[in-house]
Formats: sequence, C-alpha cells, structure tokens
Amino acid sequence: MSFQRVAVPLLVVGLLAFAWRQYGGLGVAAVGGGLVMWLLLHVTRLMTVMQRAARRPVGFVESAVMFNARLKPGMALIHVIAMTRSLGARLGAEGEQPELYRWHDGGGSFVTATFVSGRLHTWELTRPVIVSDLGPDAAP
Repeated sequence: MSFQRVAVPLLVVGLLAFAWRQYGGLGVAAVGGGLVMWLLLHVTRLMTVMQRAARRPVGFVESAVMFNARLKPGMALIHVIAMTRSLGARLGAEGEQPELYRWHDGGGSFVTATFVSGRLHTWELTRPVIVSDLGPDAAP
C-alpha cells in the first residue's frame, strides 16, 4: 500500500476536523467546497485527456524519438497518455503487472513502456534498421 493512499484521506479528515474545531459548520462547508472543487478539477482533466486520446489511433504518436526524450521515470500513465494524446497499445494481459504499452510513429520507430502500479518504470526506443545505415559492405 502506498503512502499516498493513506496520507490523502488522513489529510482530508484532518482538514475537516480542523475546520469544525475552528469555525464549526461554516468551516466544514468551506473546506468541503474546496475539496469538491479540487476533485472536480481532477475529474475534468482526466475526462479531457481521455476524450483527446479517444480521437486518435491507439498506440500512435507523432514522433517516437521526441516522445522517448520527454519520458521520465515515475511518470503516471495518465500523464503519458496526455503527452501522446493517444492510448498505448497494450502488450500484456489485462490487469497483469507490470503493464506494457507501445506507441509507434509513421516511420516505424516505437517506444515500449513498462508501468508498475500506474507509474513509468522503464522504456525502450526501437528504431527500424535501414540498409544504408549498415555501411557499404552490408549485403541487401
């Protein structure tokens, strides 16, 4: 169990208790309104990201190389989806840990990302091999 799953509810209860003790019902109403606003902002962002991703092909990104350069360990899956504006193509079974997703571009390059508990753990960029890149001695 992660620290956030325990700390956030305790913080919310602590804020509500503090508001009750200091200001009574009006304090609870003010803190409750702020918490509801915060929750609505996050839900709105999530819905916007998912609507944008629904309009694009699954697993497609404009440039896999640029996408690879912008990735950082520990990024949340929703942030990666927001960055690519596309859902990743799932490579593993549903609910299996770690989760594997792939994004590709029009040039044949692709990024395979591994997520553990919804956070980016590792990723790998794979670029297509072009015969001219192998040198003059390479056979076609």
